[in-house]
Amino acid sequence: MRIRLAVLLLLALCLLPSPTPARAADLDTMIGQMILAGFRGFSVDKDSIIVRDIRERHLGGIILFDYDMFWGSGRRNIQTKDQVKKLIRDLKANADIPLFMAVDQEGGKVQRLKKAYGFHETPSAADLCAGGEFKVRTAGFMVGSTLSSVGFNLDFAPVVDVNVAPDSPAIGRLGRSFSSDPEQVARCAAVFMGELHRAGVLSCLKHFPGHGSAGTDSHKGLTDVTDTWSEAELSPYRELIKSGRVDMIMTAHIFNAHLDPDYPATLSKKVITGLLRGKLGFRGVVVTDDMNMGAIADEYGRREAIRRAIEAGADILLFGNNLAYDEHIVEKVHATVRSLVDDGIIPVARIERSYERIMRLKASLG
Repeated sequence: MRIRLAVLLLLALCLLPSPTPARAADLDTMIGQMILAGFRGFSVDKDSIIVRDIRERHLGGIILFDYDMFWGSGRRNIQTKDQVKKLIRDLKANADIPLFMAVDQEGGKVQRLKKAYGFHETPSAADLCAGGEFKVRTAGFMVGSTLSSVGFNLDFAPVVDVNVAPDSPAIGRLGRSFSSDPEQVARCAAVFMGELHRAGVLSCLKHFPGHGSAGTDSHKGLTDVTDTWSEAELSPYRELIKSGRVDMIMTAHIFNAHLDPDYPATLSKKVITGLLRGKLGFRGVVVTDDMNMGAIADEYGRREAIRRAIEAGADILLFGNNLAYDEHIVEKVHATVRSLVDDGIIPVARIERSYERIMRLKASLG
């Protein structure tokens, strides 16, 4: 009898799934959720590489663009409202975990959904805030309802950089800042954010810890704000974080020796973990600015940049895949993060923390 029980127990144990593959699958899922990437194409099918990335690598998010920066001409993902709506629907249909479907729709010079494609355009942040709260609220409503109508659930907006340098090539000159007054920036951003939320669209404040005083563009190379940045640029973040309504914050590829003498904000543990999470108390999702931008891509190798961004405290690695293009970028980034974990450089617990924050935010999408 005892022998028979022992045999049955042994058979039962043999039928149980192996813990190693299960653990590996869980880790691969968590890593995939930490990647948000762009791709080329107006439509997808089951053989599309981006679809395989969603299914096999558990890609967490996708960003769409209207213009292909690598080629310097031509369209990228956006032709018409109906086409965008179908593209997003088809992408989402392949995901076991809800996708972040993201776009840069700030208004003014930075809006991917343009009138030429059948969408509503809105004025720049500078024009909106100067026109008063009603104008900001109206634009926020227009943006939120436009995005949700075609399936976007994440807007990389509003910009909360303070307009310290009106001639800044990446911010001031483009009208992307609400104001030179930090309190006014916070007020206008709060209204814009609220309207996005009413439409069921998540918001992302950018670019932490403040890009408004930069004299150069971090798309093209390392930007040093050591001599121009001030703590007043943190004020909008401080106020909005205290409100408890901030979904996501994007880091800036700026170098500030007063905050970290060694690394730009995106790769700085002192800035992300120490300042943003520690001093300002942010508990939400941190996303990097595009890791293909010159300030990162030209200064660090991909593996080092990914390692340092995760060690610094970033939850999502953004590869817009537009400034440079690699159709296998998701596969390569996923493999890099996996090797960093397998080599014992990044602990599994660190990946789990980001995954938990990401899933908590996705749960809020309802």
